[in-house]
Amino acid sequence: MGALNSSLLTTLDYVPDGLLETRPEGLHEVLKGPTLIHLKGRRQPALFVSAILHGNEYTGLQCIQAVLKKYRDHELPRDLSILIGNIEAARYGLRRLSHQPDYNRVWTGTGTPEHVTMQEVRDQMAEQGVFASIDIHNNSGLNPCYACVNRLDDPFLYLASLFSRTTVYFIRPEGVQSAAFAELCPSVTLECGPPGNAVGLEMVQQFVDDCLHLLSLASHASVHGQIDLFHSVAVTRIPEDVSFGFGMTATDIQFDHDLDRLNFSELPANTPLGRINNPNKRITLNTTAENGEDVDERYFCYEDGEIRIRRPIMLSMLTHDAQIIRQDCLCYLMERMPLPLRENER
Repeated sequence: MGALNSSLLTTLDYVPDGLLETRPEGLHEVLKGPTLIHLKGRRQPALFVSAILHGNEYTGLQCIQAVLKKYRDHELPRDLSILIGNIEAARYGLRRLSHQPDYNRVWTGTGTPEHVTMQEVRDQMAEQGVFASIDIHNNSGLNPCYACVNRLDDPFLYLASLFSRTTVYFIRPEGVQSAAFAELCPSVTLECGPPGNAVGLEMVQQFVDDCLHLLSLASHASVHGQIDLFHSVAVTRIPEDVSFGFGMTATDIQFDHDLDRLNFSELPANTPLGRINNPNKRITLNTTAENGEDVDERYFCYEDGEIRIRRPIMLSMLTHDAQIIRQDCLCYLMERMPLPLRENER
């Protein structure tokens, strides 16, 4: 790796040969590393789309390829700037490599070439102007397609509503792309189901095309009655010294093999989440609220060898991929929230 003040970014004003046909694992043969592509269209400023921030989440790449193929012989309706992120991890089908930071946690702060790279991306877009920002992701577990926002302003919620009725508001984790771009323009993160999900790909492809045709994101646009809004209030992780598995295992914690069936269900109190197999070890989860407070006892109880939900809650991002759980989290905890009132409704 280069010096800590060195950017990894390549900036282009054309679509490289082979990009529209390559699979994620072949991106390293077409691109040198994180690549920002600026393409001209009829209107300005540009729509910004980021993909492959996690190397195993490739719906964003497929979406970009499909949109660019559609307009290969036609003028884009609007300028389009595309970031293709973690080429190295995509080569191996991994979220990130062991020596890398998470590409969706380095949009603020300093300390690595990846921090410098994402700051350069943001600086370029701030200088040229940006209409809206779309960050495309996949889930590894069973989740619906949904949008996430970091602000509750009308343009953000309106943008989210164009993708899905289900919208999640979050301010943690820090360092994510959508939060960094929220200071520049309306921004959303799109969760498109598992990689290879045809429905998610069709939805996001249509969404990006629709955004290219939008004339404005009017601040007066109302989404009341059009979205179900949830607030991500906490994140749950498994301590490093606690082993876990799925199905019949001899690990410290045993989860059901289909744990992700609980995603996006409003679960009642006392719902079992897993069994504790090691009675000689004090085992708890690690649950942290938005403000950094330890809130594990607020949401979970540990009785009779079981981990149970203490109060009604909705979970998301549950997966049976142990590596992703270690690199990210077990789940996020969400509560339904009302839409903010507009000035003329107060």
